[in-house]
Amino acid sequence: MSQYLMLLPIFVPVLFGALIPLFRFESRKARQWYVGAVTVVNTLLMFLIMFVVRPEGDFMLLNMAGKLSISFHMDGLGCVFGSLISILWPIATFYAFEYMKHEGKENTFFTFFTMTYGITVGIAFASNLMTLYLFYELLTFVTLPLVMHGMSKKSVFAGRRYVTYSVGGAAFAFIGIAFILTFGEGIHFVYGGVLTGEYTAVQEQLLRLAYVMTAFGFGVKAAVFPFHLWLPTASVAPTPVTALLHAVAVVKAGAFAIIRITYFSFGTELLYGSFAQYIVMGAALVTILFGSAMALKEQHLKRRLAYSTISNLSYIVFGASLMTPAGLTGALTHMVVHGVVKITLFFCAGAVLYKTGQEYIHDMRGMGKRMPVTFSCFALASAALVGVPPLPGFLSKWNLAEAALHAKNPLGYAGIAVLLVSAVLTAIYLFLVVFKACFPSKSGVAPETKRCEANAYMTVPLVLLCVLIVLLGVFAQPLTEAFARISPQVFYEIIASVTEGGSML
Repeated sequence: MSQYLMLLPIFVPVLFGALIPLFRFESRKARQWYVGAVTVVNTLLMFLIMFVVRPEGDFMLLNMAGKLSISFHMDGLGCVFGSLISILWPIATFYAFEYMKHEGKENTFFTFFTMTYGITVGIAFASNLMTLYLFYELLTFVTLPLVMHGMSKKSVFAGRRYVTYSVGGAAFAFIGIAFILTFGEGIHFVYGGVLTGEYTAVQEQLLRLAYVMTAFGFGVKAAVFPFHLWLPTASVAPTPVTALLHAVAVVKAGAFAIIRITYFSFGTELLYGSFAQYIVMGAALVTILFGSAMALKEQHLKRRLAYSTISNLSYIVFGASLMTPAGLTGALTHMVVHGVVKITLFFCAGAVLYKTGQEYIHDMRGMGKRMPVTFSCFALASAALVGVPPLPGFLSKWNLAEAALHAKNPLGYAGIAVLLVSAVLTAIYLFLVVFKACFPSKSGVAPETKRCEANAYMTVPLVLLCVLIVLLGVFAQPLTEAFARISPQVFYEIIASVTEGGSML
Protein backbone atom coordinates (compact mmCIF):
# COMPACT_ATOMS: atom_id res chain seq x y z
CA MET A 1 0.00 0.00 0.00
CA SER A 2 2.85 2.41 0.82
CA GLN A 3 4.08 2.12 -2.78
CA TYR A 4 1.06 4.16 -3.93
CA LEU A 5 2.39 7.10 -1.96
CA MET A 6 5.24 7.52 -4.46
CA LEU A 7 2.68 8.84 -6.93
CA LEU A 8 1.66 11.75 -4.71
CA PRO A 9 4.76 13.99 -5.02
CA ILE A 10 4.74 13.35 -8.77
CA PHE A 11 1.11 14.08 -9.56
CA VAL A 12 0.16 16.59 -6.85
CA PRO A 13 2.29 19.43 -8.37
CA VAL A 14 1.30 18.45 -11.92
CA LEU A 15 -2.41 18.44 -11.10
CA PHE A 16 -2.55 21.52 -8.88
CA GLY A 17 -0.17 23.41 -11.17
CA ALA A 18 -2.39 22.67 -14.18
CA LEU A 19 -5.40 24.01 -12.26
CA ILE A 20 -3.86 27.47 -11.70
CA PRO A 21 -5.22 29.00 -14.98
CA LEU A 22 -8.74 27.87 -13.98
CA PHE A 23 -8.76 29.85 -10.75
CA ARG A 24 -9.55 33.54 -10.63
CA PHE A 25 -7.31 34.60 -7.81
CA GLU A 26 -8.46 37.77 -6.11
CA SER A 27 -4.88 39.00 -5.70
CA ARG A 28 -1.25 38.08 -6.21
CA LYS A 29 -1.10 37.12 -2.54
CA ALA A 30 -3.90 34.58 -2.99
CA ARG A 31 -2.00 32.92 -5.81
CA GLN A 32 1.17 32.97 -3.75
CA TRP A 33 -0.61 31.21 -0.88
CA TYR A 34 -1.89 28.57 -3.30
CA VAL A 35 1.44 27.94 -5.04
CA GLY A 36 3.39 28.11 -1.79
CA ALA A 37 1.05 25.63 -0.10
CA VAL A 38 1.30 23.15 -2.98
CA THR A 39 5.09 23.41 -3.04
CA VAL A 40 5.60 23.09 0.72
CA VAL A 41 3.10 20.22 1.03
CA ASN A 42 4.85 18.40 -1.79
CA THR A 43 8.23 18.83 -0.12
CA LEU A 44 6.80 17.47 3.13
CA LEU A 45 5.37 14.52 1.18
CA MET A 46 8.79 13.87 -0.34
CA PHE A 47 10.52 13.71 3.04
CA LEU A 48 7.70 11.69 4.58
CA ILE A 49 7.94 9.10 1.81
CA MET A 50 11.73 9.01 1.55
CA PHE A 51 12.65 8.96 5.25
CA VAL A 52 9.57 7.76 7.17
CA VAL A 53 7.44 5.47 5.00
CA ARG A 54 10.34 4.13 2.91
CA PRO A 55 8.33 2.06 0.41
CA GLU A 56 10.12 -0.98 -0.96
CA GLY A 57 9.76 -2.61 -4.35
CA ASP A 58 8.36 -1.23 -7.60
CA PHE A 59 4.95 0.28 -8.23
CA MET A 60 3.75 -0.28 -11.80
CA LEU A 61 1.46 2.47 -12.97
CA LEU A 62 1.00 1.22 -16.53
CA ASN A 63 2.15 -1.82 -18.50
CA MET A 64 2.28 -0.79 -22.13
CA ALA A 65 3.70 -3.85 -23.87
CA GLY A 66 5.53 -6.72 -22.24
CA LYS A 67 8.74 -5.33 -20.75
CA LEU A 68 7.74 -1.70 -21.37
CA SER A 69 6.10 -0.20 -18.31
CA ILE A 70 5.72 3.05 -16.42
CA SER A 71 6.80 2.21 -12.89
CA PHE A 72 8.46 3.83 -9.90
CA HIS A 73 10.67 2.86 -7.02
CA MET A 74 12.96 4.45 -4.49
CA ASP A 75 16.63 3.72 -4.04
CA GLY A 76 19.57 5.63 -2.63
CA LEU A 77 20.41 7.36 -5.91
CA GLY A 78 16.82 8.53 -6.40
CA CYS A 79 16.72 9.79 -2.81
CA VAL A 80 19.85 11.90 -3.34
CA PHE A 81 18.31 13.59 -6.39
CA GLY A 82 14.89 13.75 -4.73
CA SER A 83 16.31 15.40 -1.61
CA LEU A 84 18.07 18.05 -3.70
CA ILE A 85 14.83 18.79 -5.57
CA SER A 86 12.60 18.94 -2.52
CA ILE A 87 14.92 21.22 -0.51
CA LEU A 88 15.61 23.76 -3.26
CA TRP A 89 12.18 23.98 -4.88
CA PRO A 90 10.33 25.81 -2.07
CA ILE A 91 13.24 28.24 -1.75
CA ALA A 92 13.12 28.95 -5.49
CA THR A 93 9.34 29.35 -5.38
CA PHE A 94 9.36 32.01 -2.66
CA TYR A 95 12.17 33.83 -4.45
CA ALA A 96 10.04 33.81 -7.62
CA PHE A 97 7.08 35.42 -5.82
CA GLU A 98 8.96 38.71 -5.71
CA TYR A 99 11.06 38.42 -8.85
CA MET A 100 8.15 37.68 -11.19
CA LYS A 101 6.34 40.91 -10.24
CA HIS A 102 8.12 42.76 -13.05
CA GLU A 103 8.04 39.89 -15.56
CA GLY A 104 4.26 39.57 -15.92
CA LYS A 105 2.15 36.55 -16.91
CA GLU A 106 2.53 35.11 -13.45
CA ASN A 107 -0.35 32.65 -13.81
CA THR A 108 1.36 31.03 -16.78
CA PHE A 109 4.73 31.06 -15.10
CA PHE A 110 3.62 29.42 -11.86
CA THR A 111 1.53 26.88 -13.76
CA PHE A 112 4.55 25.41 -15.51
CA PHE A 113 6.95 26.13 -12.64
CA THR A 114 4.82 24.06 -10.27
CA MET A 115 4.23 21.26 -12.77
CA THR A 116 7.97 20.98 -13.36
CA TYR A 117 8.41 20.02 -9.71
CA GLY A 118 6.32 16.87 -10.19
CA ILE A 119 7.95 15.93 -13.50
CA THR A 120 11.42 16.18 -11.96
CA VAL A 121 10.36 13.97 -9.05
CA GLY A 122 9.16 11.45 -11.66
CA ILE A 123 12.73 11.31 -13.01
CA ALA A 124 14.13 10.75 -9.52
CA PHE A 125 11.68 7.92 -8.75
CA ALA A 126 11.73 6.22 -12.18
CA SER A 127 12.38 2.50 -11.77
CA ASN A 128 13.26 1.75 -15.38
CA LEU A 129 14.70 3.31 -18.49
CA MET A 130 11.32 3.76 -20.17
CA THR A 131 9.88 5.74 -17.26
CA LEU A 132 13.02 7.87 -17.04
CA TYR A 133 12.83 8.57 -20.76
CA LEU A 134 9.15 9.53 -20.63
CA PHE A 135 9.59 12.03 -17.80
CA TYR A 136 12.81 13.28 -19.37
CA GLU A 137 10.82 14.18 -22.50
CA LEU A 138 7.99 15.70 -20.46
CA LEU A 139 10.55 17.86 -18.68
CA THR A 140 11.53 19.41 -22.01
CA PHE A 141 8.01 20.43 -22.92
CA VAL A 142 6.91 21.60 -19.47
CA THR A 143 9.98 23.86 -19.16
CA LEU A 144 9.80 25.22 -22.72
CA PRO A 145 7.14 27.86 -21.81
CA LEU A 146 9.38 28.95 -18.92
CA VAL A 147 12.35 29.49 -21.25
CA MET A 148 10.14 31.42 -23.69
CA HIS A 149 8.30 33.32 -20.95
CA GLY A 150 9.19 36.81 -22.16
CA MET A 151 8.19 35.96 -25.78
CA SER A 152 10.77 38.41 -27.12
CA LYS A 153 12.79 37.45 -30.19
CA LYS A 154 15.62 36.31 -27.95
CA SER A 155 13.24 34.26 -25.81
CA VAL A 156 11.66 32.58 -28.82
CA PHE A 157 15.08 31.82 -30.29
CA ALA A 158 16.24 30.40 -26.96
CA GLY A 159 13.13 28.23 -26.77
CA ARG A 160 13.59 26.91 -30.30
CA ARG A 161 17.23 26.07 -29.67
CA TYR A 162 16.38 24.44 -26.35
CA VAL A 163 13.66 22.19 -27.75
CA THR A 164 15.69 21.32 -30.86
CA TYR A 165 18.70 20.22 -28.84
CA SER A 166 16.58 18.41 -26.24
CA VAL A 167 14.41 16.49 -28.68
CA GLY A 168 17.43 15.64 -30.82
CA GLY A 169 19.25 14.36 -27.75
CA ALA A 170 16.23 12.31 -26.72
CA ALA A 171 16.24 10.63 -30.12
CA PHE A 172 19.79 9.41 -29.47
CA ALA A 173 18.85 8.37 -25.93
CA PHE A 174 16.04 6.23 -27.30
CA ILE A 175 18.68 4.07 -28.97
CA GLY A 176 19.75 2.97 -25.50
CA ILE A 177 16.24 1.78 -24.68
CA ALA A 178 16.15 -0.32 -27.84
CA PHE A 179 19.51 -1.96 -27.14
CA ILE A 180 18.79 -2.58 -23.45
CA LEU A 181 15.39 -4.02 -24.37
CA THR A 182 17.00 -6.34 -26.93
CA PHE A 183 20.10 -7.47 -25.05
CA GLY A 184 19.21 -6.91 -21.41
CA GLU A 185 17.23 -8.84 -18.84
CA GLY A 186 14.53 -6.18 -18.78
CA ILE A 187 14.86 -2.40 -18.61
CA HIS A 188 14.61 -1.95 -14.83
CA PHE A 189 17.45 -0.21 -13.05
CA VAL A 190 19.70 -2.72 -11.31
CA TYR A 191 23.03 -1.72 -9.79
CA GLY A 192 25.66 -3.34 -12.00
CA GLY A 193 23.48 -3.24 -15.12
CA VAL A 194 21.00 -5.60 -16.74
CA LEU A 195 23.17 -7.00 -19.54
CA THR A 196 23.90 -10.72 -19.36
CA GLY A 197 27.42 -10.49 -20.81
CA GLU A 198 26.87 -13.45 -23.14
CA TYR A 199 27.47 -11.70 -26.44
CA THR A 200 29.71 -11.94 -29.44
CA ALA A 201 32.57 -9.48 -29.84
CA VAL A 202 30.59 -7.56 -32.47
CA GLN A 203 27.55 -7.29 -30.19
CA GLU A 204 29.70 -6.00 -27.34
CA GLN A 205 31.11 -3.28 -29.56
CA LEU A 206 27.61 -2.35 -30.71
CA LEU A 207 26.43 -2.14 -27.10
CA ARG A 208 29.34 0.14 -26.24
CA LEU A 209 28.53 2.33 -29.22
CA ALA A 210 24.90 2.42 -28.09
CA TYR A 211 26.04 3.54 -24.64
CA VAL A 212 28.05 6.40 -26.13
CA MET A 213 25.07 7.55 -28.20
CA THR A 214 22.75 7.28 -25.21
CA ALA A 215 25.17 9.13 -22.93
CA PHE A 216 25.49 11.99 -25.41
CA GLY A 217 21.71 11.95 -25.91
CA PHE A 218 21.04 12.45 -22.21
CA GLY A 219 24.17 14.61 -22.08
CA VAL A 220 22.43 17.30 -24.14
CA LYS A 221 20.55 18.41 -21.03
CA ALA A 222 23.83 18.16 -19.10
CA ALA A 223 25.32 20.55 -21.70
CA VAL A 224 28.18 18.24 -22.67
CA PHE A 225 30.31 19.75 -25.45
CA PRO A 226 29.44 20.19 -28.32
CA PHE A 227 25.74 20.09 -27.35
CA HIS A 228 25.98 22.97 -24.89
CA LEU A 229 24.81 25.98 -26.89
CA TRP A 230 21.22 25.91 -25.65
CA LEU A 231 22.27 26.60 -22.05
CA PRO A 232 23.86 30.09 -22.35
CA THR A 233 21.08 31.07 -24.77
CA ALA A 234 18.46 30.07 -22.20
CA SER A 235 19.85 32.70 -19.81
CA VAL A 236 17.42 35.15 -21.40
CA ALA A 237 14.69 33.52 -19.31
CA PRO A 238 13.67 35.00 -15.93
CA THR A 239 16.22 34.29 -13.19
CA PRO A 240 14.04 31.79 -11.28
CA VAL A 241 13.89 29.80 -14.52
CA THR A 242 17.61 29.95 -15.22
CA ALA A 243 18.31 28.98 -11.62
CA LEU A 244 15.86 26.10 -12.05
CA LEU A 245 17.44 25.03 -15.34
CA HIS A 246 21.06 25.41 -14.27
CA ALA A 247 20.96 24.14 -10.70
CA VAL A 248 18.04 21.84 -9.96
CA ALA A 249 15.86 20.35 -12.65
CA VAL A 250 16.92 20.16 -16.27
CA VAL A 251 20.71 19.97 -16.22
CA LYS A 252 20.80 17.73 -13.14
CA ALA A 253 18.26 15.45 -14.84
CA GLY A 254 20.76 15.00 -17.68
CA ALA A 255 23.62 14.18 -15.32
CA PHE A 256 21.36 11.92 -13.25
CA ALA A 257 20.31 10.01 -16.39
CA ILE A 258 23.96 9.45 -17.37
CA ILE A 259 24.64 7.99 -13.93
CA ARG A 260 21.60 5.73 -14.26
CA ILE A 261 22.51 4.28 -17.64
CA THR A 262 26.18 3.86 -16.69
CA TYR A 263 25.75 2.02 -13.40
CA PHE A 264 22.19 0.67 -13.58
CA SER A 265 21.56 -0.20 -17.26
CA PHE A 266 24.68 -0.92 -19.32
CA GLY A 267 26.89 -1.62 -16.31
CA THR A 268 30.55 -0.83 -15.81
CA GLU A 269 31.69 -4.39 -16.51
CA LEU A 270 30.96 -3.90 -20.20
CA LEU A 271 32.20 -0.32 -20.40
CA TYR A 272 35.26 -0.08 -18.17
CA GLY A 273 38.50 0.32 -20.15
CA SER A 274 36.71 0.44 -23.50
CA PHE A 275 36.46 3.16 -26.13
CA ALA A 276 33.01 3.97 -24.73
CA GLN A 277 34.48 5.01 -21.39
CA TYR A 278 37.26 7.03 -22.99
CA ILE A 279 34.94 8.92 -25.35
CA VAL A 280 32.53 9.97 -22.59
CA MET A 281 35.34 10.83 -20.17
CA GLY A 282 37.23 12.74 -22.83
CA ALA A 283 34.12 14.75 -23.71
CA ALA A 284 33.64 15.57 -20.02
CA LEU A 285 37.21 16.85 -19.66
CA VAL A 286 36.95 18.97 -22.81
CA THR A 287 33.67 20.42 -21.53
CA ILE A 288 35.19 21.28 -18.14
CA LEU A 289 38.00 23.29 -19.72
CA PHE A 290 35.81 24.82 -22.41
CA GLY A 291 33.13 25.94 -19.97
CA SER A 292 35.66 27.48 -17.58
CA ALA A 293 37.47 29.32 -20.38
CA MET A 294 34.23 30.67 -21.84
CA ALA A 295 33.03 31.76 -18.40
CA LEU A 296 36.25 33.75 -17.96
CA LYS A 297 35.69 35.43 -21.32
CA GLU A 298 31.96 36.16 -20.88
CA GLN A 299 31.06 39.62 -19.51
CA HIS A 300 27.33 39.08 -19.04
CA LEU A 301 26.87 37.86 -15.47
CA LYS A 302 24.10 35.30 -16.03
CA ARG A 303 25.79 33.91 -19.13
CA ARG A 304 29.07 33.69 -17.21
CA LEU A 305 27.28 31.60 -14.62
CA ALA A 306 25.74 29.55 -17.44
CA TYR A 307 29.17 28.65 -18.82
CA SER A 308 30.24 27.88 -15.26
CA THR A 309 27.34 25.45 -15.10
CA ILE A 310 28.47 23.81 -18.34
CA SER A 311 31.88 23.23 -16.79
CA ASN A 312 30.65 21.99 -13.43
CA LEU A 313 28.06 19.62 -14.87
CA SER A 314 30.87 17.76 -16.58
CA TYR A 315 32.55 17.35 -13.20
CA ILE A 316 29.60 15.07 -12.47
CA VAL A 317 29.87 13.33 -15.86
CA PHE A 318 33.61 12.88 -15.30
CA GLY A 319 33.00 11.24 -11.93
CA ALA A 320 30.38 8.95 -13.43
CA SER A 321 32.64 8.03 -16.35
CA LEU A 322 35.39 6.83 -13.99
CA MET A 323 33.07 3.86 -13.47
CA THR A 324 34.21 3.13 -9.95
CA PRO A 325 32.34 3.39 -6.62
CA ALA A 326 34.59 6.30 -5.65
CA GLY A 327 33.83 8.03 -8.95
CA LEU A 328 30.11 7.65 -8.33
CA THR A 329 30.53 9.08 -4.83
CA GLY A 330 32.38 12.10 -6.23
CA ALA A 331 29.73 12.62 -8.90
CA LEU A 332 26.88 12.56 -6.38
CA THR A 333 28.73 14.85 -3.99
CA HIS A 334 29.31 17.44 -6.70
CA MET A 335 25.75 17.11 -7.99
CA VAL A 336 24.39 18.18 -4.61
CA VAL A 337 27.05 20.79 -3.85
CA HIS A 338 26.82 22.41 -7.27
CA GLY A 339 23.02 22.47 -7.11
CA VAL A 340 22.98 24.44 -3.85
CA VAL A 341 25.89 26.72 -4.74
CA LYS A 342 24.84 27.53 -8.28
CA ILE A 343 21.24 28.39 -7.41
CA THR A 344 22.67 30.82 -4.83
CA LEU A 345 24.86 32.51 -7.42
CA PHE A 346 21.98 32.85 -9.88
CA PHE A 347 19.70 34.26 -7.20
CA CYS A 348 22.35 36.87 -6.38
CA ALA A 349 22.60 37.82 -10.07
CA GLY A 350 18.81 37.98 -10.24
CA ALA A 351 18.62 40.24 -7.20
CA VAL A 352 21.07 42.68 -8.80
CA LEU A 353 19.13 42.65 -12.07
CA TYR A 354 15.81 43.08 -10.28
CA LYS A 355 16.89 46.04 -8.15
CA THR A 356 19.35 47.86 -10.43
CA GLY A 357 18.79 46.53 -13.95
CA GLN A 358 22.53 45.82 -14.29
CA GLU A 359 23.51 42.66 -16.15
CA TYR A 360 27.16 43.09 -17.07
CA ILE A 361 30.15 42.55 -14.83
CA HIS A 362 31.71 45.94 -15.53
CA ASP A 363 28.55 47.49 -14.04
CA MET A 364 29.11 45.76 -10.69
CA ARG A 365 31.68 48.34 -9.52
CA GLY A 366 30.88 49.38 -5.95
CA MET A 367 27.64 47.36 -5.93
CA GLY A 368 28.69 45.58 -2.75
CA LYS A 369 27.99 48.70 -0.68
CA ARG A 370 24.50 49.02 -2.15
CA MET A 371 23.62 45.33 -1.79
CA PRO A 372 25.83 43.98 1.02
CA VAL A 373 23.69 40.91 1.80
CA THR A 374 23.49 39.88 -1.85
CA PHE A 375 27.21 40.18 -2.51
CA SER A 376 28.18 38.59 0.81
CA CYS A 377 26.12 35.58 -0.29
CA PHE A 378 27.73 35.75 -3.74
CA ALA A 379 31.21 35.76 -2.18
CA LEU A 380 30.45 32.77 0.04
CA ALA A 381 28.93 30.77 -2.82
CA SER A 382 31.90 31.67 -5.05
CA ALA A 383 34.36 30.43 -2.44
CA ALA A 384 32.37 27.20 -2.15
CA LEU A 385 32.35 26.60 -5.90
CA VAL A 386 36.07 27.33 -6.18
CA GLY A 387 36.69 24.75 -3.48
CA VAL A 388 37.97 26.82 -0.57
CA PRO A 389 38.09 24.55 2.51
CA PRO A 390 36.12 23.84 4.64
CA LEU A 391 33.29 24.75 2.27
CA PRO A 392 31.66 21.80 0.46
CA GLY A 393 33.10 22.47 -2.99
CA PHE A 394 36.49 21.43 -1.64
CA LEU A 395 35.16 18.03 -0.61
CA SER A 396 33.37 17.32 -3.89
CA LYS A 397 36.46 18.18 -5.94
CA TRP A 398 38.70 16.26 -3.55
CA ASN A 399 36.46 13.20 -3.93
CA LEU A 400 36.63 13.46 -7.71
CA ALA A 401 40.41 13.91 -7.77
CA GLU A 402 40.93 11.03 -5.34
CA ALA A 403 38.65 8.79 -7.41
CA ALA A 404 40.55 9.72 -10.57
CA LEU A 405 43.87 8.93 -8.90
CA HIS A 406 42.77 5.47 -7.79
CA ALA A 407 41.03 4.64 -11.07
CA LYS A 408 44.43 4.01 -12.69
CA ASN A 409 43.13 5.41 -15.95
CA PRO A 410 45.30 7.66 -18.18
CA LEU A 411 42.40 10.01 -18.78
CA GLY A 412 41.70 9.94 -15.07
CA TYR A 413 45.18 11.27 -14.38
CA ALA A 414 44.61 13.95 -17.01
CA GLY A 415 41.34 14.73 -15.24
CA ILE A 416 43.20 15.70 -12.06
CA ALA A 417 45.14 18.33 -14.01
CA VAL A 418 41.92 19.53 -15.67
CA LEU A 419 40.23 19.89 -12.28
CA LEU A 420 43.14 22.00 -11.01
CA VAL A 421 43.14 24.27 -14.06
CA SER A 422 39.36 24.64 -13.88
CA ALA A 423 39.58 25.53 -10.18
CA VAL A 424 42.01 28.35 -10.98
CA LEU A 425 39.81 29.66 -13.79
CA THR A 426 36.75 29.42 -11.54
CA ALA A 427 38.50 31.49 -8.88
CA ILE A 428 39.35 34.16 -11.45
CA TYR A 429 35.94 34.48 -13.10
CA LEU A 430 33.97 34.46 -9.83
CA PHE A 431 36.25 36.44 -7.51
CA LEU A 432 36.64 39.08 -10.22
CA VAL A 433 32.93 39.81 -9.80
CA VAL A 434 33.36 40.01 -6.02
CA PHE A 435 36.39 42.29 -6.44
CA LYS A 436 34.52 44.68 -8.72
CA ALA A 437 31.57 44.78 -6.34
CA CYS A 438 33.79 45.63 -3.38
CA PHE A 439 35.70 48.49 -4.98
CA PRO A 440 34.38 51.69 -6.57
CA SER A 441 34.93 52.75 -10.13
CA LYS A 442 38.29 54.27 -11.10
CA SER A 443 36.61 56.80 -13.35
CA GLY A 444 36.71 59.47 -10.67
CA VAL A 445 32.93 59.60 -10.48
CA ALA A 446 31.62 58.72 -7.02
CA PRO A 447 29.60 55.52 -7.19
CA GLU A 448 25.97 55.34 -6.10
CA THR A 449 25.92 54.32 -2.43
CA LYS A 450 22.18 54.29 -1.68
CA ARG A 451 21.13 50.91 -0.31
CA CYS A 452 18.92 48.96 -2.71
CA GLU A 453 18.80 45.49 -1.19
CA ALA A 454 15.96 43.26 -2.37
CA ASN A 455 13.13 42.53 0.06
CA ALA A 456 12.72 39.50 2.30
CA TYR A 457 11.19 37.31 -0.44
CA MET A 458 14.58 37.40 -2.17
CA THR A 459 17.11 37.94 0.61
CA VAL A 460 15.77 35.29 3.01
CA PRO A 461 16.18 32.53 0.38
CA LEU A 462 19.74 33.74 -0.20
CA VAL A 463 20.57 33.60 3.50
CA LEU A 464 18.95 30.16 3.83
CA LEU A 465 20.99 28.86 0.91
CA CYS A 466 24.19 30.21 2.47
CA VAL A 467 23.33 28.44 5.72
CA LEU A 468 22.80 25.27 3.70
CA ILE A 469 26.20 25.72 2.03
CA VAL A 470 27.88 26.00 5.42
CA LEU A 471 26.00 22.96 6.72
CA LEU A 472 27.10 20.94 3.70
CA GLY A 473 30.66 21.78 4.63
CA VAL A 474 30.19 20.96 8.32
CA PHE A 475 28.48 17.62 7.61
CA ALA A 476 30.62 16.77 4.63
CA GLN A 477 31.84 13.42 5.90
CA PRO A 478 28.41 11.98 6.78
CA LEU A 479 27.10 12.99 3.38
CA THR A 480 30.05 11.39 1.65
CA GLU A 481 29.37 8.19 3.56
CA ALA A 482 25.75 8.30 2.46
CA PHE A 483 26.68 8.86 -1.17
CA ALA A 484 29.25 6.08 -1.04
CA ARG A 485 26.54 3.54 -0.32
CA ILE A 486 23.49 4.15 -2.43
CA SER A 487 21.45 1.07 -1.53
CA PRO A 488 18.26 2.19 0.24
CA GLN A 489 18.87 0.43 3.56
CA VAL A 490 22.40 1.80 4.11
CA PHE A 491 21.39 5.25 2.84
CA TYR A 492 18.56 5.46 5.37
CA GLU A 493 20.71 4.14 8.23
CA ILE A 494 23.38 6.79 7.65
CA ILE A 495 20.84 9.61 7.35
CA ALA A 496 19.13 8.37 10.53
CA SER A 497 22.43 8.39 12.40
CA VAL A 498 23.02 12.01 11.38
CA THR A 499 19.50 13.20 12.27
CA GLU A 500 19.67 11.41 15.64
CA GLY A 501 22.89 13.23 16.52
CA GLY A 502 25.31 10.40 15.93
CA SER A 503 28.77 11.50 14.87
CA MET A 504 30.12 10.19 11.59
CA LEU A 505 33.18 12.42 11.60
